[in-house]
Formats: sequence, structure tokens, C-alpha cells
Amino acid sequence: MNSGILPSEYKRELVYKAEAKTSPFYGCSPYERPIRQHIEMGVVNLDKSAGPTSHEVTAWGKDILELNKAGHSGSLDPVVTGVLPIMLGRATKTVAALRLSGKEYICLMTLHEAVPERKVMRVCKQFTGPIFQMPPIISAVKRAVRVRNIYYLEVLDVKEKSVLMRVGCEAGTYMRKLCHDIGVALGCGAHMQELRRTKTGPFREDTLVTLHELKDAYVLWKEDGDESFLREVVRPMEEGLSHLPKIIIRDSAVDAVCRGAAIAMPGISSLDRNIRKGDDICLFTLKGEAVALCTSLMDTDEMLEKEHGIAATTERVIMDAGTYAQGWHSKPK
Repeated sequence: MNSGILPSEYKRELVYKAEAKTSPFYGCSPYERPIRQHIEMGVVNLDKSAGPTSHEVTAWGKDILELNKAGHSGSLDPVVTGVLPIMLGRATKTVAALRLSGKEYICLMTLHEAVPERKVMRVCKQFTGPIFQMPPIISAVKRAVRVRNIYYLEVLDVKEKSVLMRVGCEAGTYMRKLCHDIGVALGCGAHMQELRRTKTGPFREDTLVTLHELKDAYVLWKEDGDESFLREVVRPMEEGLSHLPKIIIRDSAVDAVCRGAAIAMPGISSLDRNIRKGDDICLFTLKGEAVALCTSLMDTDEMLEKEHGIAATTERVIMDAGTYAQGWHSKPK
């Protein structure tokens, strides 16, 4: 495993299985959707401030954009700030895929007694890889010991009783509990003082948007017809799925998948080089539109080798049926 990056940041490469062309009469690039459709199928990388809950912030964003629904990528406590991607409208179908992506935090931990810096560094190194965690008493999940992966834990600074850390971890890791357990291992006790989320899957701090910017962009479009700023702050939902292994499918296979069919070998044009059996993957059109979330039944080498068979089963359809022409025919009764 590469040090200092999340699994979603591993470089991905497409390999081609069969040549295919896309028709200009069906679908369109995610970046060329009409503005109302762009909003309904968009994602906002929101900079959550301290104070409100994740649910409140999501509701405010939904109201600003005059939408019926929106969903966030994983709760942050009211006092925690930072990256909170919000999937809008029809894009809420993809929330689960983003919630399961890795997270990165900058955490300020306070020790209950001063400890030599060398010891702090040594003990913190022991908290990388799989760790056992019991969720706190006040939590949104059932209290049971579970395993969570810490991809990297970098101590940035130690000053007296304050320890500044950068932590990349699996979704569902409790940072308060991590600080408590480090304190136990140090023999002095510790607690989380401050926390900021800096990454969620493909979303980072450098693309964050505030609620004020979102409001300004929406008002600018509604009153002046200028949609350029709104397209900057609301991004296509496909950007929130870029961390998943992908399969690019032919136009003729799209509508069948939209109606719940599995993806068969003849429908594949290209695919991620490192797909493994059992992986959560996303199907895309040749234009880059998300079609469905699937579970892979084969690895990449098998898909490249075989001409027939089912490559992946469809778990969650994203695109509306009828967006592309029907490329399959029912057998006569």
C-alpha cells in the first residue's frame, strides 16, 4: 500500500476490450447538461462550518437550490469542520458509494500529561493498518467491536501536550476513539481537541464551496441568467464516483442496464486495469455518464479474455431508462 494516500487516490488506467462509437442523438457529456438537469444530477463539495449538524447543512443546501432531496457523504459532528460532499436530487442514488470511500482528517489531540516526542511518534506508528474500535456510547451505529483500517497516520507536530496529526482512514473510523486509544497506549490519557476533514474519496479542500458561495451562484443564475459560477460550485455527480473502478459500456447496452440487467461481455468497450472479483464498480457511457453501480463477478484479465458471460451484476441504477435507445429485443412468445 502506498504511504500517505487513500485507496481512492490510487492511479487508475483504462484498458480497451473492443472499439465502440457513441451516437450524438442520445445522452450528453455530464458537463454539457442543461443547467436545471445539471443541478438535479450534481454534487457540492461543501465546507461545513462548526456549529450546525451535517443534516442541517444538507437541508440548507437543498433549500438554496430549491430541490426536493439531497444527501451527504457521511456525518460530521457539529464541532467538526471541513469536507462534506452533498449529492443533489437524482444524484442521491450514489450517496452510499461516496460514504464508503476513505477519509482524511487533520486532528489536534491533547495529551493529559506531557510525553517525550519520540515516544509519541513511536506509539502513533503502531496505530496504522487494521485496528479494533468500539464506537462511542453516543453514536449512530450499534456498539460492537469492529475493525477499521488506518491507511496512514502522520504526526505533524508535537508541542507540550498538543499533538497535530494527519490521518487517512476507512469510512466509519471514530477519531475521538482513536485519540482515546492512543492516550491509553501512551499511558497518560488523551482526547480529541479539534478536528477537520480534509478529504472524502475524490473530494479535497482545494475545491470546497461555502453555503454563501452556493447561494450567490444560484441567485446570479436566477436573476441574471449567468450559470457559469453555478456550474463551478455544483459539479457533475460523476466526479463523486471517480474513485470507483469503472467499466465503459456501449450505447447498445445502456438501456438494458437502466432496466436492471447485468452487464454482459459484448456490452463492454473498456475497463479499469485493476478490477477484482467482488469489487464495487461503476458503469459509465462512452460520453462519461454514470449508468449504474455494480458488483464485479470477474477480475480484469477474465473480462478481457472472455467473449461471453456476465461481467457484473447491477446493484443500483443511476440513469433513467429511455435515455438511450433500446439495444436489445424481447424474444417472441
